Amino acid sequence: MSAVLTLGKPEHLEKLFALVTSYHAEAGITLSDEPRLAGVAPLLEGIPHGVAYLIGPPRSPIGYIVITFGWSLELGGMDGTINEFYVRPGVRGRGVATETLQKLPKALGNAGLVALHLQLNNIDDTNRRLFTRVGFTVRENHHVMTRKF
Repeated sequence: MSAVLTLGKPEHLEKLFALVTSYHAEAGITLSDEPRLAGVAPLLEGIPHGVAYLIGPPRSPIGYIVITFGWSLELGGMDGTINEFYVRPGVRGRGVATETLQKLPKALGNAGLVALHLQLNNIDDTNRRLFTRVGFTVRENHHVMTRKF
């Protein structure tokens, strides 16, 4: 199976929204459609804060990945964070996630990104193995802390 990546555009809203809704249900993220739409739609309209890529054929995507952008003095430029990454359960285990994570840094690096970050649940060994296999490492003395507003 091939992990064709398509940059999300407004015409992909319905397909992406369905995938996001599926992921949120699977992950136990309780969010109504209104705030979910408020989070997804601007990514497809070209805001400078992030992008959404459809994985697989745009007419029938098998997943998506959302990258948000920031700036790092320490790393010397624009960095990105994997905000959400989802592959439909029926196609997991076929190398789609690995292929996506191998292709994505090349595309983002060509656009000026200097690093890509992610946050993992401490008990998620499957994802930890996946991300380690494609070159992600734990940065010594770095931990993510969050304050919600």
